[in-house]
Amino acid sequence: MAMGGGGGGGGGGRGRGRRRARKKPLSEINVTPLVDVMLVLLIIFMISAPLLTVGVPVELPKTEASAVETDKPPVTVSIDQEGAIFVARDETAYDALIERVTDAAGDTDKEELSIFVRADGRAPYQAVARVMARLSAAGFTKLNLITDTAAES
Repeated sequence: MAMGGGGGGGGGGRGRGRRRARKKPLSEINVTPLVDVMLVLLIIFMISAPLLTVGVPVELPKTEASAVETDKPPVTVSIDQEGAIFVARDETAYDALIERVTDAAGDTDKEELSIFVRADGRAPYQAVARVMARLSAAGFTKLNLITDTAAES
């Protein structure tokens, strides 16, 4: 009596090993990378959106200008961060500015006198512009803005 195939072969040569089941293609989209990219984009837009509405950040007054050389000693007009005006070291009202600068200049001609305008970087732009316009209208032609030199790289 023949026992057909011996202990568990299953018949006809197919029984040597199990066939691996083929992997079916995934019909689902893996959303994890999509969510990661979207979160990164969301963070970038949240950070950059307020910067677009504010404008260009400006840090003044640092420049790379060279030193100004003058023959005669200049008159220094300073403006602090609140907009107060000083001629030399004495506080001066806006209305008395021309008189104080003329007194500080002595007998120097208006067109030859150098005036150094030193303004705090946090001073209101309007205060600096008004002082310079007032000096220019009074006939002072050599107006120099004094700035901090930029750090050397």
